This record gives sequence, structure tokens and C-alpha cells, in this order.
Amino acid sequence: MARVSRRHSGTQTHPVDELLPLPQLTLYGFQHILAFYAAAVIVPVLLGNALGLSDEQLVHLVNADLLTCGIATIIQALGVWRIGARLPLVQGVTFTAVSPMVAIGIGAGGGTAGLLVVYGAVITAGIATFLFAPFVGRLVKYFPPVVIGTILTIIGITLIPVGLQNAAGGSHLIGDPAYGSGKNLAYALGTLLLILVVVRLGKPFLGSLAVLIGLVVGTAVAWLLGDAHFDAVADADWFGVTTPFHYGMPQFELLPIIAMVVVMLITMVETTGDVYAIGEISRKKVDSDTVTRALRADGVSTMLGGIFNSFPYVAFAENIGLVRMSKVVSRFVVVAAGVFMILLGLLPKAGSLVAAIPHPVLGGAAISMFGMVAAVGIQILAKVDLREERNAIILAVSLGAAMLPTTVKPFFERMPDDVRAVLDSGITLGGLTALVLNLFFNAFTRRKAMEIDWEDYEDETPPAGPTHPAAQSAPGAGAWR
Repeated sequence: MARVSRRHSGTQTHPVDELLPLPQLTLYGFQHILAFYAAAVIVPVLLGNALGLSDEQLVHLVNADLLTCGIATIIQALGVWRIGARLPLVQGVTFTAVSPMVAIGIGAGGGTAGLLVVYGAVITAGIATFLFAPFVGRLVKYFPPVVIGTILTIIGITLIPVGLQNAAGGSHLIGDPAYGSGKNLAYALGTLLLILVVVRLGKPFLGSLAVLIGLVVGTAVAWLLGDAHFDAVADADWFGVTTPFHYGMPQFELLPIIAMVVVMLITMVETTGDVYAIGEISRKKVDSDTVTRALRADGVSTMLGGIFNSFPYVAFAENIGLVRMSKVVSRFVVVAAGVFMILLGLLPKAGSLVAAIPHPVLGGAAISMFGMVAAVGIQILAKVDLREERNAIILAVSLGAAMLPTTVKPFFERMPDDVRAVLDSGITLGGLTALVLNLFFNAFTRRKAMEIDWEDYEDETPPAGPTHPAAQSAPGAGAWR
């Protein structure tokens, strides 16, 4: 089996840049779609319901979101000019923007009138993100491993409860006797156990498809037992196209624009952490230029989101966990996933088929993937000397801050709406805390911040990964072997 070193010759291709055979691109790309879909569509559903949109308008929001997700993912993974990190990063709508967008939309009267004000703020924030990207990219020296590792650990820990809620039947069932029922937990546990068994006993290629296998088998079992329904597939249209400014020309108002720019500044920190995480997983060197290109992609994608009736975009941590589990680091797999997203956005019937995956089945898979995100954060924190009191306190206090929004909600309910919209997120509050404490303890005291030493990987033998019979004699195969 071929092995790949980080020290490539002029003729060797880094696994991140390797184009896999079409069958592998299709399977691995579709696996990303299944892992991504539920989280991708929840934002337009939440916003549409909050603003009182009709079912038809809600379906259009979902299709527009999927179409733009696909375009955004291709821009980020494939790269255009100096836009896009050219790493296996899937783009999705950021959850950080949900509360501000709901507040903006309701404040503008709700319905499509509220959407127009939201889209004006989104477009402006996208332009601002693109312009700020080089400046933020130069600030990566203030994101040492203790900050990046803390943020990624927080992201994973914050997302795990979302997976657990799905395992219990989905947040929409909270308060219903079915929530947390033995049947739902059995589906989730069965899916998770199947994934673990495939990873443990399967060949490398089969193990890399563990999440896909778990989701497909779990859904099939639920369908046989009458708990998965595909009625919506028959009712959905075969073809639908989202047009720019479908609801009318955006409205640009100052305060909503300021709120959305603040949201994008926060997501820049999240994207920076995601870029370093995928660099750590794939052993691809990440520098300030990589971060700048990733942030530019966020800006362009967010601007396109406002034009095509969608929302702000950021790299999805869920899919970073999937890359970690599968060890498939080829960015062209993510490009293939972007193509699938575009097709789903144009084919509502296909999208409804993916949406039929039961929540408990999805939750079982999500627990493993979200946990992997936290594991990557812990892996980066392993580079930090936590015996040093300042590093330990940055981690400790940031983790505590991240728990506040979910454990002491009344504290945030007493805040002004604009402040709550920004801080009522564990990822946001914990990430900002890590940044501020690092500045206080390290940057402003002229202490040299520890950086990720990419040279550590130079002679390191990569871990085992999936292979394809046709590619066993070739270097790479898009995964570390």
C-alpha cells in the first residue's frame, strides 16, 4: 500500500489535491450530503416559521439554500482566483445568524417584507467579510493552538447536544411523550453501533463509508418498521429554479446591517478554527493566506446568499468530523458534494428523499461526527502546555462561558435583543472568551504565542485510510494511507 509523506516531490500530489475516480467521488460526496442535509435546511425552516411564511415560500427558501450551499462549497473547495481555501470544507448556513435574522425580520414586519431587510443586511455583511478578510488573515498570529483548540472543542461539545436531541426524536418533539422514547433511542443506538462495527471490522474503503452505511441501513430499518415515510417525495415537484431577488429588491437599513456585520465577524473566528482543523486532519499546511482565501469565500458566498434568497455561509464543522472519521481528505469529494447540493436545490423531489431520514437515525450518526470535531480540538490542545497556568485558565474559562447559553437561559433573556442575538450562542461566547483571554494573558504581555509547527508533520507517517483497487499503486488516493 502506497504511503504519502508531507514532503512531496515536484511530481507528487498532496492527497487534498488528488482527484479520485468517479465512483469514489460519488459515494464520498453523497455521504457528505447525508451528514449535512438536516443541519443545512434547519435555518431556513426556523426563519421561515418565525416570519410566518407560507408552505410554498418555505419550500422555496429550502431549495434556494441548497442551491447556494452547493455553489458556496464549490467556491471554497475548488477555489476561484484568490477566493477559497482549496481544502475539503463544506459550506452551510451559520447558526450564529439565526437569532439576529429573526429579530431583524420580525422588526421589519415579518413575512417577505422582513426577508427583504434581512437580505439587504446579508448582502452588505458578505461584502464587508470579503473586504475584511486580508486584515483578519494577518491576525492569525493571535489564534495560537490554545485558542484554536479551545474553539474547536467548544464547537464539538456544543453540537453534541444537537445530535442527542435528534437521537431522542428531534427538538420539535420536546414536550411530547414520544421525545426520548425507547424506540427513538434504539434507532439512534443501532445506527451508532453499526457505524462503529463498520469502522472496526470493515476494510479501509468500507470503513470510510461507515456513516453513509449507518444512515442508509438505519433509514431502511425504520421504513420496514413503519417509522420512515416517503410521502413527501411523491408530492414534491421534479424541478424548481430559484431566481435572484425572488421576493423583490433587498432593503438596506443601518442597524440590521451593523448586526449582521457583527455576526460575520464572529463567524470569521469560527471559519479560522475550521480551516486549522482541516489542516490538522489532512496535514496540509495552513497559513494566513489560506485563512484569507477561506474568509473571502465566506464573504462571496454570503453575498450570493442574499442575492439568491438565502443566508450567511460558513464552513460546516459537522462535515469536518466526517472527514476525520473517513480519512478521505480530497477536496474534490467536497466539490462533488457541492454538485449534489446544486442538484438537490434544482430537484425538490430528490431533496425530499434525503429529508426522509428519521431524526433518531441522523442523531446516532451525528453523535459520532460531532464528537470527532471535539476530538480534533483536543488533538490541537495536546500541543499546548496546559501545565502553564495561563493556558489552562484560557481553556477553563472559555469552556465555562460556552456552557452559559444552554444552562442559564434566563441570564440572556434579560439582555437587550441586539446583545442577546450576538451572545446567546455557546460557540460565539466561548470563542470570543478564548480570544480575549489570549490577548490579555499572552499578546498584550509580549509573551510569544505558541504556533502550530507544521514541520512536525514532515517525516510523520500518515495514518491508514481508504484505498481503491484502481489506485493502490498510485500515491495518495485522496486519503492518508
